[in-house]
Amino acid sequence: MKSIILPVIIFSFTAFSAFSAPLESLVSAAHAAQLRSSGEIVMQTQLRNPVPGLVPNNSDLRRHVNAVMSSLNPGTIVEALCLYKKPAPFHTSVNSWDAEQKTGVFNQMLAISTLTGTQYYSASRNTMRTFYESSVIIDGPSTRNPLADPVFSQPPAALSLYARQKDLTFGDNIYRYDCVNTRDAVFFTQENVTSLNYGIIPAVGRGNLRSIVAVIDCGDSILIYIVSMARTFSVPGIGERITNSFSNRTEAVLKWLTGRLDRELFN
Repeated sequence: MKSIILPVIIFSFTAFSAFSAPLESLVSAAHAAQLRSSGEIVMQTQLRNPVPGLVPNNSDLRRHVNAVMSSLNPGTIVEALCLYKKPAPFHTSVNSWDAEQKTGVFNQMLAISTLTGTQYYSASRNTMRTFYESSVIIDGPSTRNPLADPVFSQPPAALSLYARQKDLTFGDNIYRYDCVNTRDAVFFTQENVTSLNYGIIPAVGRGNLRSIVAVIDCGDSILIYIVSMARTFSVPGIGERITNSFSNRTEAVLKWLTGRLDRELFN
């Protein structure tokens, strides 16, 4: 009989007392003004001795990012901030993130299969390019049987699952997703279970890529923070290529996530 690796779920009935925070308390005044006025993505890349510089002022998220940094010791980091403006009927007060709204956002972030076909603009090719050719939740890295995207009536405090995803840069790989629901934020961490290759070139060893996607309620908007960190193989020129690829991946994930938020809040 085949053994099936089931998602690890921890329920906490104290985790659903959610709070929202003003944007200005989460990021610098300059970044808050930029996000509110232009709506542009604030992005930062680092190739040598990287230190996260855009992490929102959220204790749970900062603690998580610092823990990943310490364990991974990455050589490259790509960070991004984006402000998603909610429609007026979904605005929340500064001390309350509506539980139903938060649950909907959590479920949209777990809609891993909908990453299939996501596109991004490739500056090097001057055209749109597919990010994930396929994306599906699986029962484990060995059996790899496809599963439906999970849907919750109330989000668990923690959840772990696996996904098989094929992208045009790193090929067909297995990833682990660890999802966390805290009082103030929802975030998940993607970690590569299989080694990533850039064409025929080994790029990132197993477990050496971590991408964190976090959402924090700001009342009239949702702050999205994404960071990708990697320890790459020492191949001449590969670091810059990986960084460019991570920037493209970040933009693709932002496009996908804002589209999922549109589906949840505008439909």
